[in-house]
Amino acid sequence: QVQLVESGGGLVQAGGSLRLSCAGSGRTFSSYTMGWFRQAPGKEREFVAAISGSSGSKSYAGSVKGRFAISRDNAKNTMFLQMNSLKPEDTAVYYCAADRSYVQVLRTPDYWGQGTQVTVSS
Repeated sequence: QVQLVESGGGLVQAGGSLRLSCAGSGRTFSSYTMGWFRQAPGKEREFVAAISGSSGSKSYAGSVKGRFAISRDNAKNTMFLQMNSLKPEDTAVYYCAADRSYVQVLRTPDYWGQGTQVTVSS
């Protein structure tokens, strides 16, 4: 089992940048595929990005490809989401997620953080 805690959200102007962090508990952090999801008001939660345990595989939603970058530091049990060129439509609660299966983390991960709010003003 892994517990996840996000941080780094906030208010930023359009075109700006933010870096989200997700701290994971446990000694098996590197065995988990990690991901980011987001949920905007009135919308369903959607996949943003995923990274395999070794960082050898990464996936991005089309809406963020080229602007967001996912990474992880297994020595520090931490995952990151660097968000650049932010747009008002990126405004959402961002959730960290984990699963032992890469395929599963793209769909319905087993473990979730509590979320961090990102607001992009125009």
